[in-house]
Amino acid sequence: MNKFHGTGVAVVTPFNTDGTVDYEGLKGLINYLIEGKVEYLVSLGTTGEASTLNKDEKKKIWEFTAEINNGRLPLVAGIGGNDTAATVDNIRTFEANGYDAILSASPYYNKPTQEGIYQHYKALAEASALPLFLYNVPGRTASNVSPETTCRLASDFKNIIGTKEASGNFDQFNQIMRDKPADFMLISGDDPVALPMIALGAVGVISVIGNALPRQLSDMIRLCLSGDFNRAAHLHLDLIEFTRMMFAEGNPAGAKAALKHFGICEDYLRLPLVPVSSDLRRSIISETEKIVSKTTLAV
Repeated sequence: MNKFHGTGVAVVTPFNTDGTVDYEGLKGLINYLIEGKVEYLVSLGTTGEASTLNKDEKKKIWEFTAEINNGRLPLVAGIGGNDTAATVDNIRTFEANGYDAILSASPYYNKPTQEGIYQHYKALAEASALPLFLYNVPGRTASNVSPETTCRLASDFKNIIGTKEASGNFDQFNQIMRDKPADFMLISGDDPVALPMIALGAVGVISVIGNALPRQLSDMIRLCLSGDFNRAAHLHLDLIEFTRMMFAEGNPAGAKAALKHFGICEDYLRLPLVPVSSDLRRSIISETEKIVSKTTLAV
């Protein structure tokens, strides 16, 4: 199986109460995810609160993640931005030791045309020594990478190897699957639709909820990829309410609340993000315990 088939986790960045990076928490989380049998890790995607980290912090987190991972899983670095020249520079100067690919979100706020998006990724692809994943998340960027642009990039640049699609638009997924090169990977960027996207031909998910429940999610994704959708559907439905809670008051606040309950790391975030409310926290803990208990009984 391709090393990017299955469950990738967009790893959260644990913080201490003073706002500094909690490296002990990050170490514990990395080991927890590896023990949870996920297929690969994404370091400093948007779930990792990369927009609130400075350049030195990012460099140290990438290096620390590679050190703790120690070659056990493939690693993907999240490197994006809405300034093409700055993103190109960040990719060119990225110290890639231990990393297998780069994930780069489409430019936010600027609202570029499709030609602008194409030229942005063209510049990134020409600058990158590593394979590149596109990341389309219109709900955050305020612009959509069209299926035509996605497939044009996939056809024109061999080092653009896949896309994390978080548009939620199945018409768009259909067009990508129909028109893409055979080896170009469609990856779900939304946990709730990973199962139907794999049924369509996607190769897995880059997940948020996998931070908290890596075993349960990765088991479900592997069942999907093996074609056992009947068994996968039961696990998928078990996770629906938990998944809703993870995003009810913003990402990654929900995931961090669950991780705190497990004792993996604290739930501190950097402003403007804040922890979940006490009511939601109680609901997350209750749902988490229900899922873990059900998993234990099934073993």
